[in-house]
Amino acid sequence: MVVVLMLCQNGVTSSIKPQQITYIVPGVENFDHAEISKFVQSAQENSDSALLEFAWVELLEKNKHVTPEELAEMIFGSVEPLECYCAHVMLSEDEVYFTVLETKGSRSIYGPRPAVQVEELLRRKLAKEAAEKELQEFVQLLKSAKAMPLDAKPPKSSWMVEEKIRQKIKSLESYAIDACTNDDQRKTAGMILRAMGMMKTASSALNLLINIGFFPVHVNLDLLKFNTRTDHSDEVISAAESLLSDSYDPDEIERKDLTHLKVYAIDVDEADELDDALSATRLQDGRIKIWIHVADATRFVQPGSIVDREAMRRGTSVFLPTATYPMFPEKLAMEGMSLQQGENCNAVTVSVVLHSDGSIAEYSVDNSVIRPTYMLTYESASELLHLNLEEETELKILSEAATLRSIWRRQQGAIDTATLEARIKVVNPEDPEPIINLYVENQADPAMRLVTEMMILCGEVVATYGSSNNIPLPYRGQPQSNIDTSAFAHLPEGPVRSSALVKLMRAAEIDFRKPIRHGILGLPGYVQFTSPIRRYMDLLAHYQVKAFLIGKSPPFSAGQLEGMASIVNMNARVAKKLFSSSLRYWILEFLRRQPKEKRYRALILRFIKDRIAAILLVEVGLQSSVWVSVGADVGDEVLVRVEEAHPRDDVLFLKEIVIER
Repeated sequence: MVVVLMLCQNGVTSSIKPQQITYIVPGVENFDHAEISKFVQSAQENSDSALLEFAWVELLEKNKHVTPEELAEMIFGSVEPLECYCAHVMLSEDEVYFTVLETKGSRSIYGPRPAVQVEELLRRKLAKEAAEKELQEFVQLLKSAKAMPLDAKPPKSSWMVEEKIRQKIKSLESYAIDACTNDDQRKTAGMILRAMGMMKTASSALNLLINIGFFPVHVNLDLLKFNTRTDHSDEVISAAESLLSDSYDPDEIERKDLTHLKVYAIDVDEADELDDALSATRLQDGRIKIWIHVADATRFVQPGSIVDREAMRRGTSVFLPTATYPMFPEKLAMEGMSLQQGENCNAVTVSVVLHSDGSIAEYSVDNSVIRPTYMLTYESASELLHLNLEEETELKILSEAATLRSIWRRQQGAIDTATLEARIKVVNPEDPEPIINLYVENQADPAMRLVTEMMILCGEVVATYGSSNNIPLPYRGQPQSNIDTSAFAHLPEGPVRSSALVKLMRAAEIDFRKPIRHGILGLPGYVQFTSPIRRYMDLLAHYQVKAFLIGKSPPFSAGQLEGMASIVNMNARVAKKLFSSSLRYWILEFLRRQPKEKRYRALILRFIKDRIAAILLVEVGLQSSVWVSVGADVGDEVLVRVEEAHPRDDVLFLKEIVIER
């Protein structure tokens, strides 16, 4: 039963039945309430903005106001109930020609607006109608694209052709990554989502863009949020190609010919930019001599050039599981700067003779020419070391030198932080279900240890060289005077002990005038020098050292280096965050796809609270947390399974598998 509530003039609320209500329409006797909808519809059908405009022109000329009844007589020639109601509807709903001057009870008096005001209101009305029509057409495009099968969706480029469509898509994109630059973008995105029947959230915008095929399913949002440069401009590419075509080498006369040496370049199997390589021999007195060859990027690029400025803006190459975005244009980096197997390559070579205890006896830094003999992956280099082949004596000597250096550095207070790390390569990342190749790297692997020790050795030599010759350089240090490593001797060596030590480490520091102690590495000074193609700070060190080698003043003062470093390091931090978030996303996606019943070995690193432990998934190389049962301790392995993995939300829930004994 329907009940109508009525408030009387005394403020008392009463309830009455619809049958008790009498509808009164002036001029109509015994009005049937069933006719109301028909009456209203007739009034709507008779409404005509052209009639209202006609009345406005006449009343404006006469400077007269009007009531609905007067308007009815003026435009319909009648004051019958239907015509009066029709005039009332037109006046009350009008936003252009008339405005309310006075209201008495239920009756209003209207006056014509000034012509200038009407002209502006008409313009706004037409613009609003056009915008609404444009929005509806765009929404239809979205709905059509959304309904298409995956392989038939319009390409991303098709949304960028027409400016109006491009702006709406960009508004949705900015909304999805929470990067709207103005209120108009937020408003536009909100209207689109509302018209699509979706909630006004960033995730709704993201899902819509994925559903229409504008974004791939696994779009990297951080890449968009940080506005990372993924391509080089035509101007930079053109400048890089000009550098490649110029065969002039300003250091040609000064270069040492080291093409007689056996040269090993060791890196991950998918490495695109090969910056460094190694050689070694045993001297007649039994000491080991090592050559660390670093690609001579400054052979092609000079400070302040357009290619150099672009590299500085980037700060570093960005390495992701799905792609690599090089600091230099790809062709210049791969074909010009990078070391190539079997070809003469320009390099800066740091040669070192070691004392029997692993400390530095002699060193030199020279421009050189080398011819890389082997391009090895870490896996193949470790296999060669294991085979102990007589013809690969030089590799064995390098391994021996690495062991000497590791022992010597530990004696100087170095801290071993080797652990397990995941490395992922995604094939066809634009596909909804791309192939994910996951590798777990053990940093204690013989080949990885070898390369790490040689790179650290190079950094120590360059710091010593710079200090001896008063060269401003980015000298890196890490004060570590308060860590007593013996307090952690009870922990298993490897990831468990490394995890405990890393939590106590202090932030690294940089001095541009003189070396500072690097406590973690156990060195009196250290300069990153071995990756000038990938890291701009390494390139700066090359500019400084190369200038000194040819008898010139370094191009940058310590103060200038410090200013440049603040910009470069900021971009490097962004690249590091990009790498970490992308790696974690793809590890979670990898875990999401695995069978629910799959078990994983989890190494307990420490306890966070009560029985919640920080763990390392051994087969995956990912740190996470899980509740473990009583009796499990730090250093123990437990079995876990994945309960939930949601890469987009960065959610991973693990559960221990308790085996009843």
